[in-house]
Amino acid sequence: MEAKEGDLRVWWIPQLGAPIPNFYWDVKSVNEAKLLLDCLAQYDLYQLKNKIKPDFCNAGGLEVYEKNYETKELEWCEWMDDDGNDIDQHFAELADNEE
Repeated sequence: MEAKEGDLRVWWIPQLGAPIPNFYWDVKSVNEAKLLLDCLAQYDLYQLKNKIKPDFCNAGGLEVYEKNYETKELEWCEWMDDDGNDIDQHFAELADNEE
């Protein structure tokens, strides 16, 4: 399915520097993305604790398909909320505001 403006996807690199492609998964919301990112992180920790992977250095985030203001072309860009926070900062701020 071809992406359309406003679509969201999670990206995940299970081993930085390894010659493997990034993992991408379409999501319907920022909350769904947070759940998936947390699951992927916990799975990597599970593999480390159970000696399935000797070590790892992972990274992940959320992208949105939107117009690049310089080129005017649609492209995948890192998602940010209205305050300029990425997904981790967004949920950390929400948690801080609940306390």
